[in-house]
Amino acid sequence: DVPVERYTTKAWHDLEVERLWKRVWQFACREEDIPEPGDHIRYDIAGMSFLIVRTETGAIKSYPNACLHRGRMLKEFDGRASELRCPFHGFCWNLDGSFKAVPAAWDFPHIVASEFSLPEIPTATWAGFVFINPDQQCDPFEDFIQDIASQFERWDLSKLYKQAHVAKIMHANWKIAQEAFCEAYHVNATHPQILKGIGDVNSQVDVWENCARVITPSLTPSPLLEENPPTEQDVVRSMLDIREGDPAPPLPEGMSARAWSAAESRETLRPDAGDLVDEYCDAEMVDNLDYTLFPNFHPWGAFNRIVYRFRPNGNDHRSAIMECIMLAPFKGERPPAAKIHWLEEDQPWSSALGFLGRVFDQDAFNMPKVQLGLESTYKPGITLGNYQESKVRWLHHKLTQWVEEGK
Repeated sequence: DVPVERYTTKAWHDLEVERLWKRVWQFACREEDIPEPGDHIRYDIAGMSFLIVRTETGAIKSYPNACLHRGRMLKEFDGRASELRCPFHGFCWNLDGSFKAVPAAWDFPHIVASEFSLPEIPTATWAGFVFINPDQQCDPFEDFIQDIASQFERWDLSKLYKQAHVAKIMHANWKIAQEAFCEAYHVNATHPQILKGIGDVNSQVDVWENCARVITPSLTPSPLLEENPPTEQDVVRSMLDIREGDPAPPLPEGMSARAWSAAESRETLRPDAGDLVDEYCDAEMVDNLDYTLFPNFHPWGAFNRIVYRFRPNGNDHRSAIMECIMLAPFKGERPPAAKIHWLEEDQPWSSALGFLGRVFDQDAFNMPKVQLGLESTYKPGITLGNYQESKVRWLHHKLTQWVEEGK
């Protein structure tokens, strides 16, 4: 069993901060979030703040978001600047981190400009995503990313643009929020309205060293309905979230719901994705190809569009930041990347993400109940299935290595 204290105690959170978040490669932003020199974005994790900056040469660098004078945050908000100047006393650095100026320099003869640069944080890019590692002696990014990079050679996510970015604070530990999206076993109870159109317990799970994958087939009914199987038209109605009594698109004679949906997806995407849609098989067009790169980055394969990120909400081990990024193909000039849209506590995911958001709302409904249940249980650990929840099991195997054993 997985120990309950991993979700419920400040002590475990503190260990995560020291042994995981201060040492692991983690997704910070998209390259397109900072397209021009001077563009900068703030990335916060577990009580730490970092600046991701596009320099004059176009390179991307990362620094602790702290002035070297008396520690004030250099930037509170994302934006564009020609320099990194502290709002407290005016100490200033160039975009490349080199020291630029200090007011009343006569009072600081002990500062050697060449030795007063902002500390550089290891920074790398993959598929349009920017990663940082707070540990300046960390292992190479190429070693860390290789498992998932080999899986995505066919799907270049750098060629997609950020169409939407929605975030919300969830009242549960970050792992509770994340694990709600690590298996399809919960569909029958949490999302019964889509059961006719998703092969939940038929999901395939694969595990590598630093990444894991769940492939859940769509436009095929759940095996749990085998005693009363739905029609192909029922499958379409379920996956399109069409209420009983409302008209549904008719299926061509002899065509399955799955083949029809794949064909429809190709034609919908063709204006922006071009003939690439003909290279992808039906599974790539309709199935859920959900990857996780340890510890908290979830890009989906092919044209699935979805990218999740889950992280602690500051140093509160009972709340988390959940984000959903939507990537989309485009023709011509790259559209501007969507800015992050924060949902208020009373705003549902469906207010920003439609049908997908309605599914999220059902997931979100469970999260604080799981947190309270784990705070209340007399059982020392949670019990996982041998196969369907093996991505969750993999996650905790990695956490054991990093947090308990201090990998």
